[in-house]
Amino acid sequence: MVVGLPKRWSFLGFFIAFLFLTPLLALLATAAFPDGEVFAHLADTVLPTYILNTLLLMLGVGLLSALLAIPAAWLVARCEVPGRRFFQWALLLPLAMPAYVVAYVYTDLLDYPGPIQRTLRALLGIDSGADYWFPDIRSLGGATLILALVLFPYIFLLARTAFMEQSLSLLQASRLMGAGERESFWRLALPMARPAIAAGVALVAMETAADFATVSYFAVPTLTTAVYDTWLGYGSLASASKLSMIILVAVFLLIWLERFARRRQQLFQRQALTGQIPRLHLGRWRWLGLGYCSLLLFLSFLLPLGILLGYAVRYFDLSWQGDFWRYSWNSFSLSAIAAVLCVVFALALLFIARISPRAQDAMPARLASTGYALPGTVLAIGVLGPLTWLDFGLNDFCAWLGIDGPGLLFTGSSIALIFAFCVRFIAIAIGGIENSWRRLSPSLDMAALSMGRGPIALFFKVHLPLLRTGILASLLLVFIEAMKELPAALLLRPIGFENLATKVFEYVSDERLEQGALGAIVIVLVGLIPLVFLNRSIEKES
Repeated sequence: MVVGLPKRWSFLGFFIAFLFLTPLLALLATAAFPDGEVFAHLADTVLPTYILNTLLLMLGVGLLSALLAIPAAWLVARCEVPGRRFFQWALLLPLAMPAYVVAYVYTDLLDYPGPIQRTLRALLGIDSGADYWFPDIRSLGGATLILALVLFPYIFLLARTAFMEQSLSLLQASRLMGAGERESFWRLALPMARPAIAAGVALVAMETAADFATVSYFAVPTLTTAVYDTWLGYGSLASASKLSMIILVAVFLLIWLERFARRRQQLFQRQALTGQIPRLHLGRWRWLGLGYCSLLLFLSFLLPLGILLGYAVRYFDLSWQGDFWRYSWNSFSLSAIAAVLCVVFALALLFIARISPRAQDAMPARLASTGYALPGTVLAIGVLGPLTWLDFGLNDFCAWLGIDGPGLLFTGSSIALIFAFCVRFIAIAIGGIENSWRRLSPSLDMAALSMGRGPIALFFKVHLPLLRTGILASLLLVFIEAMKELPAALLLRPIGFENLATKVFEYVSDERLEQGALGAIVIVLVGLIPLVFLNRSIEKES
């Protein structure tokens, strides 16, 4: 802590936070503008359907994800199952798979002309689809299934950790009172893990509310597709902003519920000591546990990945030709720029918070992190407002000087995309670097200052070398998230601009994923990087 830190440092921190808050503030301002009764028309006609579908999807995906994740988490955390150490990280792999790619794969398998229904018709001797019933994958139920297969690892990870950290003394007490394994699970272990499970369900529901590509591909009208259609179809930014506010209310409510659940979980962990809990021997039932975990991993990750690899090999010439390298370069370059900017701004905000004697200087880092709660479609509308104002202001200033203006310098270039990536993902950089910074003892700061070093020298000579691991991890995480971000890229990309995410989604929408399989595999492989880091931490816990 540096006593008497100049107030210009505090001003810098709040200025950076203001920059990252401008999309949210612009969204609030745009929603207050008149919209020519477009929103009133939507409210009278289709808005109830949008809201109902969104709520049903969030509820369905949350429940199905929990049903898939909790048994797997219990088997991995508390039971002797063959391959337990493998499944404790392998069941996180579906997070690397874009949901809209999984949606295409299962549609190709389960649709009327797909191999499963063809085989069924051949076995039953049926010539027409009117002679039998088969569930429609292109439906709300199909979207629920696909999103649950991709998002259940959020609940699995939190539930697995909760089961592993439960109090040994309480479980021993339940044994002394005559409770068997089944009764102990339902009456003790599951209720104790409920806060972690609730937090995971809240995260899954947030991701579901923000999803655009999967519901768009299945033609399921939700609030995210309504924002997209209202903006581009009706040309009403104010109405799209009003719809976005409904999404934001739902998202911030889920954030509050998640934090409340985590607070209760932390309070419980202080009440009893934990210990190494003996694993449950399932006997011959252990093979059933192995089969369940294997089937879950196969359906959620291995099957889609295998089909993608088959597409990539079979249609390699189509995937490799054209502008594959240009799309890849666009994705890598913009994601790298956004990652570097996020880390630089995160370092500035966290350093000011660390060395400042003023408690309020910790606020800018928290304020700048709020952008992570904005879904991509909502964020795009918020980003467009301030950048449009900058474009008009700059061109008016150039006209006042009597020179030609640059045109749409901000909204018509990749600057809008980079800004959106930074607003959305700086929270990841702040979280990763803050965890590393907390491990540095304040005595290091005091020792450097007592030797006459100033704040700048303290940062570059002491802090920066010790934060290299946290900085590298944050760079990778932001880079990967920016590579996968689709809704903001679709809405803010310049004319003629494509990256891997937008191009793969275009192939999916046109039922031509075979041509984009190579790009989809690149996205998946890049998404596996943070899971490798997570696997290392899991192995340390075990």
